[in-house]
Order: sequence, then structure tokens, then C-alpha cells
Amino acid sequence: MNKKGITGWLIWAILFLVVAIVAGIFGFGIVSGISFTIAKWLAIIFVVLFIVTIIAGTIKRA
Repeated sequence: MNKKGITGWLIWAILFLVVAIVAGIFGFGIVSGISFTIAKWLAIIFVVLFIVTIIAGTIKRA
């Protein structure tokens, strides 16, 4: 996985988190909840891909 692809997941997660916060401030509960859920899953995917990349890089060097 290239660096841009992994960074893309993190950017999308942050974007959905910001949308969730703004929607929550303005009282749009459903939009806020859905955006937060999407942000949470994208952040989890980012962390998993990051860990896999670190492990693959370590194995490749050995």
C-alpha cells in the first residue's frame, strides 16, 4: 500500500468526524450519528492498514 492510499483513509475519517461534530452542534442527530459511525470505521481501517504496512516492512527487511 502506498503512502498516499493510507493517508487517504485518514483524511476521509477526519472529514466524516468533522461533519459529525458540525451536524451534532446544529442538532442533526441522524446525520451526526451516521457520520460518526463512518468516521469510526474509516479510522479502524486506517489503523489496521498502518499496522499491516509496518509488519510487512519489517518482514521485508529481514
